[in-house]
Amino acid sequence: MRCPHVVIGVVVGLLLLARDGAAQRPLLQALADPLVATALASVDAHRDDTARWLATIGGIVSPSGQERERAEAVANQMRRIGLSDVTVDASPNVTGRIRGRSGKALVFVSTLDDLATVAAHQRATTTKPRLDGNRVIGPGTNTSTTTAALVAAAEALIASGFQPEHDLVFAAVAQEETGLVGMKALYEQWRDRAIAFVDVLGDGHSVTYGAITIHWWKVVASGPGGHSLNGGVPNVNQGIGRAVDRILSLPHPERYQADRVVINVAMLQSGAVYNHKPETGWFSLDVRSLDGARVDEVEAEVKKVLAGVTAETAIAFDLQPFQITPGGQIPGLRDSALVTTAEAISRHLGYTATLGNAGSANLNVPLGRGSVAIGIGGERGGQRGFPDEWGDIPQMLRTAKYVVLLAATIGK
Repeated sequence: MRCPHVVIGVVVGLLLLARDGAAQRPLLQALADPLVATALASVDAHRDDTARWLATIGGIVSPSGQERERAEAVANQMRRIGLSDVTVDASPNVTGRIRGRSGKALVFVSTLDDLATVAAHQRATTTKPRLDGNRVIGPGTNTSTTTAALVAAAEALIASGFQPEHDLVFAAVAQEETGLVGMKALYEQWRDRAIAFVDVLGDGHSVTYGAITIHWWKVVASGPGGHSLNGGVPNVNQGIGRAVDRILSLPHPERYQADRVVINVAMLQSGAVYNHKPETGWFSLDVRSLDGARVDEVEAEVKKVLAGVTAETAIAFDLQPFQITPGGQIPGLRDSALVTTAEAISRHLGYTATLGNAGSANLNVPLGRGSVAIGIGGERGGQRGFPDEWGDIPQMLRTAKYVVLLAATIGK
């Protein structure tokens, strides 16, 4: 008699083969389409043009909240390649689209803004980003590979004459680094028509189908100040120290482990001189989990801790939101056509995607509101945030091809 474990293994294997085969079919159909083949070839043919354009937009100083100049440059390029309905909104997000027939939309998203450290290096340098072999070197080039790839994919699809069933929306969104502001605006614009949002972060070495909830708080403490000679307690620092110790000591019940509950205090600040007792101070609080309800539970415990410390020390606390990042998990999304097709595209491009459900990027906004979204990731280059930052040209072209193939399978 065959061992039950062997039988189960055979059944699971057959199910996986069936699932993989189902995922391969739309990709194989797309690859057999001459228009798709033309689009993929076009991505390679325009390698140098795309790299030069990356150098151009990468060299535009664009810290989060100050992306207008880069947004206008992206919009001009979108108009040049023939995207319709190109707009720059107040965020400033840039969007353009290839119109389909269904009234629905597949929305591709890239990040428009840079870290403040990147902007500082851009301002400090006297040279523009430059091409060097397979790299575009210069601050601002790393993150911008995704926007360059998105526009390159759109250009290739338009040039091929590809006609999608659903609108293909190409959006570069602002203020990702400072609260996903642009993505929130884009979501409100497209949520009723979007069949899915695709957060383009790389070439598909990873595929993310869930998002972790992240709440950042600034916990402000206040109490009586005075000269050291009139010191003692109440003292803001006693309250902060006691609160931080108790918050970091909160128990993590076993039920939290599967939901990846995290509690962290990273920054503490109070006082300015040795001989004065400060009136105020603050510390940061980072609470995150795959399950937003667990975050709410932890924050309720934190509020109890703060109330207890106030009762003991007479130091008051104010829990101020700094950045609230939504998260969400959609049952069945892991085995959906969107995710399995994304895996198949990664395999076609030569690698096995790492899958995860703990995303922390633009995809958090739609997933947090119950809309279908994935993130495709991978290394974009190197040295991000340093003067010698660079973007990887072959990776950028693979990202563009990934977008072409996802558009031709899910958007068709």
